[in-house]
Amino acid sequence: EMQLQRLTGLERKKIEDEYLDIIKKIEFYESILKSRAKILSIIKEETKGIKEAYGDERRTEIVGKIEDLAVEDLIAEEDVVVPISHSGYIKRMPVGTYKIQKRGGRGVSGGMKEEDFIEDLFVAATHDCILFFTGQGRAHWLKVHQIPAAGRLAKGVAIVNLLKLSPGESVTSSIPVKAFDDKTFLVMATRKGLIKKVKLSAFSHPRERGIIAIKLEKDDYLMGAGLTDGKKEIFLATRQGRAIRFKESLIRDMGRTARGVRGIKLGKKDEVVGMEIIEPQANVFTLTSNGYGKRTVYSQYRLTGRSCKGVINIKVTSKNGPVIGVTTTTDDDELMVISESGMVVRCSAKDIRVMGRNTQGVRIIKLRGKDKVVSMAKVVAKEEEGEEEKEKSP
Repeated sequence: EMQLQRLTGLERKKIEDEYLDIIKKIEFYESILKSRAKILSIIKEETKGIKEAYGDERRTEIVGKIEDLAVEDLIAEEDVVVPISHSGYIKRMPVGTYKIQKRGGRGVSGGMKEEDFIEDLFVAATHDCILFFTGQGRAHWLKVHQIPAAGRLAKGVAIVNLLKLSPGESVTSSIPVKAFDDKTFLVMATRKGLIKKVKLSAFSHPRERGIIAIKLEKDDYLMGAGLTDGKKEIFLATRQGRAIRFKESLIRDMGRTARGVRGIKLGKKDEVVGMEIIEPQANVFTLTSNGYGKRTVYSQYRLTGRSCKGVINIKVTSKNGPVIGVTTTTDDDELMVISESGMVVRCSAKDIRVMGRNTQGVRIIKLRGKDKVVSMAKVVAKEEEGEEEKEKSP
C-alpha cells in the first residue's frame, strides 16, 4: 500500500548509502597503498590467521630433487619371446605362445611365409636393453619394449625400421643387458675361429648408427657374443663336429675395435658355428641340420690351451648332417628348434638324453622333404600347473 513516490525515495536512499560505503572503502584502500606500515600490519594479521587455521604438522615430504618418469616406469616388466626372421622381421610375444612338446614332434607353425624362416629367437625382460651384434662386427642398441608386440602368426616389423643397419648388414647375436659396467666383459667369436674380450662399459654409449664391436678380416663373420665376469671358461664348436674348451683368462682385454686372437685351429672347409660361456653344472646341447641333437656334460671336454684343434664334439654323418649350433642347458630349461620352413618345436631339455662326445644324437624334430634346421633358442620353463590341468580336462 506504499505510495510509488515513497518507494522510489527508499531505493534512492539505498543507492546513496551504498555509494558512501564504497567511497569510504576506496579511501581506506588508498591509505593502505600509501602506507608500508599498514601493508605489513595486514600481512602479519593474515599470516597469524592462516597459522591458527592450518598450523598443523606438514604431511607432504619435501625432497631436494625431482625426477621425471621414464618410459620404462609405465611398462610392466615381464619376460617375452623375441624371434627374428631371415628376411629381417622382428616381434615380441608371450613366453607361453608355444606349448611344450615331446622331442621328435612335428611342431607348430612359427608364422613365417614360405620364402622366410625364423633365424634367431631369445627370451628377455621388457625393461632390458638389447645389444644387437651383426655379422659385420657392429653393435646396435634397442629396448625390448620398443619392439612391437604381435601374435604367433604375425610377420612382425622389419628390423631395419627399428635399427639403423647398413645395406647387407644382418643381426647374428642378441644379448639382453640390464647395466653397463667395468666388471662385466663381452666375449665375441668369429667364423674363422678368432675370439675377443672387451669390457661391457665400452658399449654404454648408444649411437644411432651403431658402433664397431670387432674389426673383422676379409670374408670373416661374427658368429656369436656372450657376457662373462672375466673368470669363466669358453667353449667353441665347429660345423664339422669339433670343439675346444679353454679358460677366459687366456684372452687379454682388448679395445673395442681390435680384431681379436685365435681361439681354435680350424680344418679345411671347417668354421665356427657357436660359442658358449661354460657353466660347470650344465650340459652342452648340440644340434645338427637334419634335426638331430644331444646333450653332453662339459667335463667330457678336456681343458686345453687357446688356439688348439680341440676334440670331437659330435659324430657328423650324412644321417644327422653338419652342426648348426650349440647352447648350454640344464634339466630346467626348454629348447625351441626352428627349421627353414618356419616349423617350431618346443621341448624340455631333460627329455633329451645325455650322451658321450662321439655319438650322433637323437631326433629332435621330424623334417619334411628337404627342410633343414637353421636355428634354436633356450627358453626357461614357465608353464603353470593350472593351464596343464585345464588341457588335460575333457
